[in-house]
Amino acid sequence: MIFSSLLFLFRFLPLVLVLYYVAPVRMRNLILFLFSLVFYAWGEPMYILLMLVSILVSYTGGILVDRYQGLGRRGAARVALVISSVISLSLLGFFKYADFLIGTVNSLAGTDLALLKIALPIGISFYTFQTMSYTIDVYRGEANVQRNFISFGAYVAMFPQLIAGPIVQYKTIDAQLRNRKETSEQFAEGIHRFMIGLGKKVLLANNAGVLWDTIREMPVGEIPVATAWMGLAAYSFQLYFDFSAYSDMAIGLGHMFGFRFLENFNYPYISKSITEFWRRWHISLSTWFRDYVYIPLGGNRVNIRKHVRNIMAVWFLTGIWHGASWNFVVWGLYYGVLLLIEKFFLGRYLKKLPAVFQHLYCIILVMLGWNIFVFDDMGQGLQYMRTLFGLYGQGLGNRETVYLLYNNIILLILLALGSTRLPKLIGDWFAEKTEKKDLIAVLGRGCFYTVIFLLSVAWLVDASYNPFLYFRF
Repeated sequence: MIFSSLLFLFRFLPLVLVLYYVAPVRMRNLILFLFSLVFYAWGEPMYILLMLVSILVSYTGGILVDRYQGLGRRGAARVALVISSVISLSLLGFFKYADFLIGTVNSLAGTDLALLKIALPIGISFYTFQTMSYTIDVYRGEANVQRNFISFGAYVAMFPQLIAGPIVQYKTIDAQLRNRKETSEQFAEGIHRFMIGLGKKVLLANNAGVLWDTIREMPVGEIPVATAWMGLAAYSFQLYFDFSAYSDMAIGLGHMFGFRFLENFNYPYISKSITEFWRRWHISLSTWFRDYVYIPLGGNRVNIRKHVRNIMAVWFLTGIWHGASWNFVVWGLYYGVLLLIEKFFLGRYLKKLPAVFQHLYCIILVMLGWNIFVFDDMGQGLQYMRTLFGLYGQGLGNRETVYLLYNNIILLILLALGSTRLPKLIGDWFAEKTEKKDLIAVLGRGCFYTVIFLLSVAWLVDASYNPFLYFRF
């Protein structure tokens, strides 16, 4: 079940909202927990047990860590933390990376070991990082232990952010789990945010994906350079609007249930450097690696050699976190190298360039990174990279290039503008102009979100193309 589905919009969400608000306050975490299990089991009925095991391991680990800390047995608390973390990482490693490791051994050693062909549990990378951050923060004294299993289960399994994040650290919503106050203002804010995400996903990301799939299916050596770049631009927009839309909808749903999740995107495509890009893209993942890998390794408060090691370690792990394939490893290391180059050499010169050249530099490197990211088969990725630079002698464009551009120019303009602050600025301008005209403001916003909802539903009724790209991670 995905948020941009008729089943979720017209059955699951209304039902859980009604039961949630009818139930006594003390029962609301239980309602969230049970419906989150149903939400997950809808697509992964067998793997619900795996998630429950992960929840139980970290719940028990947190209690043991807290107990030993209270007794002054720091060593025993560390052992409990290590055991909990090892079990969580082992579950993630087995289900996500077993076949990748077996395939790598077969390639390097010439063996013929049989692949396990285990289906990837949806969202396992996200909820594993959440459970691990909880026990680590309890050990550090940065989070209170949660002794209520239902409340802890609701935190881990909470359906708004279970499948594709944002990665919510327990310490950021501890107080909200224990005592939150739902308000009509926050609920309305949640509806608005959810509708924005729904529109971004259905009306923008899906259409960008159709264009990308059309170009990707062409014979790679015959795709004109302009068409190839159009396709890569379409994929870049699809990935951004798909993932940021999910984060918008997750944050909006969180508001509906009284939670405030941290932002996950901050207009990454307006960045002027790769360093800035990664401060704006998938913020919750970057924050997790900073807090639990980079800083514990010493961060930048070490000598240059170790500093380089820390950055490359983080980006190797960032790459492999995204998927069990070598292209993700290369993609992560690609960014590690770019960030090192900016940090130790290029950054000071980059700042002296006009803003437009800084932006072009960043967006081209990001798009080339997505070329590595999108192709699990690195051979295909290299072929498409050659196409981008005309190394097959295929020319700049042809009639099909003109046809695709003519039919998608409005979409591409909307995607480009939607990646900037312009829509927010227009919304802020409207809010300012109607500040003292409550009726006009309410009607204006209501009409806007109603149109988005109706257009999205019309698309969902009529179309079968509705993927969520980050489900694979």
